Amino acid sequence: MKLSDILKKEHIIVELKSKNKKEIITELANLFRNDGRVKNLNELIEAIKYRESIMSTGIGKGFAIPHCKTNAITEIVAAFGKTSEPVNFEALDNKPCNLFFLLACKENLVGPHIKLLSRISRMMNKEEFRDLLLHAKTSEEIHKIFKKEEENYLDLEW
Repeated sequence: MKLSDILKKEHIIVELKSKNKKEIITELANLFRNDGRVKNLNELIEAIKYRESIMSTGIGKGFAIPHCKTNAITEIVAAFGKTSEPVNFEALDNKPCNLFFLLACKENLVGPHIKLLSRISRMMNKEEFRDLLLHAKTSEEIHKIFKKEEENYLDLEW
């Protein structure tokens, strides 16, 4: 399975309206408001915020991967958003973030969860990839950037 299969165009926000960490998490999670894969949206949001309270998912280099494992969903869900004005996400490098990849997996999918987080992190560590995302104008363009970058990786299996 590929990230580009999990991340749908309708779950990409080209310009997030939110200006802080909690609002960004909520705005991205709200993309699943009418998604049948999410059994309880509030529980999903709280699980992501709880995970964030343990340790920031602001990796550094301007990106964050808010994520969780929860049974509030029936299968893996993902969303992506970006901001033109960087937001303090309490990142490990103490720099603000403007690229956000939200990932939620069911609690029993520990292996796939870790593999997907690793893939996202490897992709986002590439400066050229981040630049392409920052300059993308549409959700379709962002989705194509993820799909093209993922051609460099083997499929994840679980």
